[in-house]
Amino acid sequence: MKSTPLSLIAGVVALAAVTGFAALAVPGDDGATEAKAAARLPVERSSLLCPAPSTSDLAETTYTSFTPAAKDGPKDGTAELKAAEALPADEDEPDDGKTGDADDKADADDKKKTDADDKEKAADSKPVVSLKDLGKPVTAETSKSGAPALVGTATDRFAPGWTTQQTTTAAAGGARGLLGVSCTAPDTDFWFPGASTGASRQDYVHLTNPDDTAAVADIELYGAEGPLKSDVGEGITVPARSSVPLLISTLTGEAAENVTVHVTTRSGRVGAVVSAAEDEVGSDWLAASADPAGTQILPGIPADATSVRLVAFAPGEDDADVKVQLLGKNGTFSPAGNDTLHIKSQMTASVDLKNVTRGEPGSLRLTPTDGSRTPVVAALRVVRGTGAKQEVAFIPATGPVGERATVADNRAKGSVLSLTAPRKTAKVKVTASAGSEGGEAAVKTYTVKGGTTLEVTPEAPAGLKGGYALTVETESGGPVHAARTLTIPEGGIDMFTVQTLQDDGGTVEVPEAEQDLSVLDD
Repeated sequence: MKSTPLSLIAGVVALAAVTGFAALAVPGDDGATEAKAAARLPVERSSLLCPAPSTSDLAETTYTSFTPAAKDGPKDGTAELKAAEALPADEDEPDDGKTGDADDKADADDKKKTDADDKEKAADSKPVVSLKDLGKPVTAETSKSGAPALVGTATDRFAPGWTTQQTTTAAAGGARGLLGVSCTAPDTDFWFPGASTGASRQDYVHLTNPDDTAAVADIELYGAEGPLKSDVGEGITVPARSSVPLLISTLTGEAAENVTVHVTTRSGRVGAVVSAAEDEVGSDWLAASADPAGTQILPGIPADATSVRLVAFAPGEDDADVKVQLLGKNGTFSPAGNDTLHIKSQMTASVDLKNVTRGEPGSLRLTPTDGSRTPVVAALRVVRGTGAKQEVAFIPATGPVGERATVADNRAKGSVLSLTAPRKTAKVKVTASAGSEGGEAAVKTYTVKGGTTLEVTPEAPAGLKGGYALTVETESGGPVHAARTLTIPEGGIDMFTVQTLQDDGGTVEVPEAEQDLSVLDD
């Protein structure tokens, strides 16, 4: 039997660290070498995509990038976000018959334009945000109208747990509000229940391509009666390292108040997120729901919510019947008159839960009523305030924090962390990082009783200057789901945004071989 080179083994480990999966077979071994106990290793590369923030002249956007501190691991690495490239302009000009001096002038103008374009490209190639240290966030700001989407990669020591928050404050105008989103990893499949093609909404789906080749995406829309007819939702090309915003109402001629958007790619991968602006109510980002599942958790409904709407969708061939429960401060109960929801296959269902939390923080749990576990996706539209002082945010169904999850851009005032344990009691450790401009990290442990939601104001870092990140780690007990609400008063309105926290996938399992392949004889 030939020996297996050490480089092969190292390659398998590296593959797993980058992709999350690896398998090793020894030629001629006929499966005798099997995986035993899997080791967990830190990922070596992470990608994030941030959508174009705003076209408003009155908007101000803050980017906060962060990787949690680590006791050991690689010493090198980078984490940078750069501007996505603008779509290429049509360079074919019509021939108008001009010659001589006119042509010379045109050539000179073309050269000036080319020089200006080269300078702009050079500026765009510089990182907008670049991390320098673990455990300390870095921020960048822009008030530029039409600021671009960002694409970025973290490698080696900065890759495990890398996160970036994009927060935009729009003080006035049709898109008024506090718009927050955790920049997303590229993927091939996204579900967005809670969008709309109604007259009072202007919702855009932003598709960002991080790769060097074009991606091709399809967008399907589903209303209360089923699929919405669309002739332009298929075969959407997203050029390499570029971003394309699409007004959802232009993809169909049908107006629907509650719509589920399904984004898939037939080639390549994209980051996808929906911006939603509602007349006289405000605006925010709608992040993708957790993958279709029989049970879904939607954490972090504010105690003072004045209106909560649940939007759910069953993507399969079967209808779904789900039990609707609120996990409150002291226990679990079903909203009066809305204890169950019937979701017809491939039809968007919605229910107005009104002020379901009644002055106490809560989270929503959807579970199957008949044991069939028909998979669903879900999101909440949440409103705080009344009349002219309303403000809207969205909470998608989300997975548990798992081993570790982080949300960046927390302020000295206005950050609230919601923790819910839908099953067993759990203990979590919450770390408030050092501030972006100074301060020392603070750590506190919380116990979350099973079937309840615990809302806490995080202990800010000592001597805090700038913003900070919050990292939640499960120490014992059952799964915990979490969300952070950020509130910023503006013009007499408590503008707010809610970001859910999911396991950061900072480590991957790498199987260990039963044999020591480095000592096999030739």
